[in-house]
Amino acid sequence: MKIKKTYRGFARADFTDRYGEECSIQDSSLATEAAIWLGINDPTPQILAKYCQEGAVGWSKVPMHPDVNINGRMHLTQDQVKELLPILIRFAETGTIELP
Repeated sequence: MKIKKTYRGFARADFTDRYGEECSIQDSSLATEAAIWLGINDPTPQILAKYCQEGAVGWSKVPMHPDVNINGRMHLTQDQVKELLPILIRFAETGTIELP
């Protein structure tokens, strides 16, 4: 992952998740404490359409009004990241978040 600067000068790295969603991790502009943004850049709302005339459909995109904004990124403080790190490290090392 390459760390770049946003047009406002904040560090940001872009990546793609397991399902091909474009994601990022970015320093926040929050002035009161250090924080980061982490998650999907542009979530796609979907609904499980179980049946139609042709049979089972699966997940379908939900049409949204252009004024609707859906945020898919978490705004995390340093303390929140510190809480998540042991779980993420455990997963990286063992493939599960479950304690042994």
